[in-house]
Amino acid sequence: MKHLTALLSTLCASVFAAQQPNVIVILADDLGWSDTTLYGNTSYYQTPNVERLAKRGMAFTRAYSASPLCSPTRSALLTGQSPARTGITVPNCHMPQVVLQATKGKKAPVDQKAIQPDPVTRLKTEYRTLAETLKDAGYATAHFGKWHLGPEPYSPLQQGFDFDLPHTAGPGPAGSFVAPWKFPNFKEKSPGEHIEDRMAAEAVAWMEQQKDKPFYMNYWMFSMHAPFDAKKANIEKHRGRIDPKNAQRSPIYAAMIQSMDEAIGTLLDALDRLKLADDTIIIFTADNGGNMYNEVDGTTPTSNRPLRGGKATMFEGGTRVPGVIVWPGIAAAGSRSDAIIQSEDYYPTLLDGLALKPVEGQRFDGSSILPALKGDALAGKAVFQFFPHNPGVPDWLPPAVSVHRDEWKLIRIFHGGEKGAHRHLLFNLRKDLGEKNNLAAQKPELVAELDAMIEKFLTDTKAVVPVPNPAFDPSKYHPELEGKQQPKGKSKAPAKGKDDSDPALQGWKARDCKATVKEGILRLTNIGDACFLGMSASKHSGPKTVKFRIKAKAGTSHFDWLPGGAGGKQRRNDFTLKGGGWEEISVELPAEGPLGIVRIYLPMQEQPVEIDWIQLTSKNGGKPTRTEF
Repeated sequence: MKHLTALLSTLCASVFAAQQPNVIVILADDLGWSDTTLYGNTSYYQTPNVERLAKRGMAFTRAYSASPLCSPTRSALLTGQSPARTGITVPNCHMPQVVLQATKGKKAPVDQKAIQPDPVTRLKTEYRTLAETLKDAGYATAHFGKWHLGPEPYSPLQQGFDFDLPHTAGPGPAGSFVAPWKFPNFKEKSPGEHIEDRMAAEAVAWMEQQKDKPFYMNYWMFSMHAPFDAKKANIEKHRGRIDPKNAQRSPIYAAMIQSMDEAIGTLLDALDRLKLADDTIIIFTADNGGNMYNEVDGTTPTSNRPLRGGKATMFEGGTRVPGVIVWPGIAAAGSRSDAIIQSEDYYPTLLDGLALKPVEGQRFDGSSILPALKGDALAGKAVFQFFPHNPGVPDWLPPAVSVHRDEWKLIRIFHGGEKGAHRHLLFNLRKDLGEKNNLAAQKPELVAELDAMIEKFLTDTKAVVPVPNPAFDPSKYHPELEGKQQPKGKSKAPAKGKDDSDPALQGWKARDCKATVKEGILRLTNIGDACFLGMSASKHSGPKTVKFRIKAKAGTSHFDWLPGGAGGKQRRNDFTLKGGGWEEISVELPAEGPLGIVRIYLPMQEQPVEIDWIQLTSKNGGKPTRTEF
């Protein structure tokens, strides 16, 4: 009888699925609201295929990511639950340590009013994902591109996907967008192959194999995340189009946008050729706003104007993102909507539109936006962003949470006021899109009303929130630094006239960790999430290769250099540790002038990291500079 029931269930799922449309979710990485031509805010970037996508469905002017950083948004899209509930609030899911429950933080520097919580590092398999729901309904499932929610046993293959390529847990495209890249089990097919060209081709090949049943496919792009490189011909094409007065003026970034857009075109061409366009739902959005804090081509990668802030900020530039939904028979072709929508909404919307039911006890923090897709308003709908961290990028805020409702946006800064009280920023986005005029003091009743919504949201999601810092010292507090970019991994500076260097480190200084040298080996312990070794390298100029011999757990990290010193903008190249023993790591530094300060960032781990030596070699020849500990 049990076998008969299972067989009938399978047959019912197959019949149901045969009548259902395909689902494709295209998630761009770090693509800002002003990075496409959808909203009339760019004259430099060219996105004809994004426009082509919008002509087939509905473009949303107020689409929001769940978070101003990537992994939290990815978890929200897959589960329909807020990062406040899952505890994934920073993109640390490639780190070696496994943390499945957020906890209250234990300490904070004396110049901070609140203690940040300790976040989760993996998307728990207990959550029922969109992939699992559609797979149970008879869909073939596949994930292509960036994941960043945890390696096995938390990879796409354990979260409802039948297929995963390139099956990597890292934050970026492993060294380069242009081959050779550094994925251990995924190699280029031709010299100079672009990762988005390859991923789009692989995605099309998989779609072609799905002939007998509908499919759900994640195409989660590596674009537009660092490292910043692109096809040389496209870079030169856009170099000739630069307007020095335009805040968007990086030819490398423009070339990256072009490859992203062409990959979308490849998918649309395939759907047309396979005659699947009328039977396919497409969701296109981004995981957070555009990057304002790295440096490329002597400028920031992009500008989010007219929005304030960008990636890693709670202002509109950090969370307002492009949004297009193509749903044949539901969303009118070429339509637009001002409805407020968010990452958490896509899962319940698909269930609603496909007549699927959540399982008993399943919770959603998002809601169906099907009425908006049919042309109705979503008046009164509220969306929340929970970001209890202060990353020190331009326009950063201390740990905060926000709510959007209609034209109003309230940001609560946890314990940022006097005597541990919360501080609030209130903006009317209809009149003040750039968030320049804080109206909190003028509208206390509205602040109280919206803050009560925030409190209910935090209670409902059981969020682990920041707590007051008992070690806070008002004399060390510098409110004028709020919103100003801070050097990455910044820690307390030594007192004036005091040298905090250890002679055994030979000029290197350790931050957010403890460093000791014994028997020729540098040993790093008490490693925090911003641990790095740094030193002044101003005497070094031009392109360099840095090599070091290291023993650490597997993980991905990066080597930075700050040409302008501690106050300058950092450049970076990623590296990957295989783990399991000693290994030599080589990182290219394509510097054009003095290196300034160099830093080796290390993945946070419980066990010690050991380093044997570090060597800096000029690409133009010359004697290497080597530190033998």
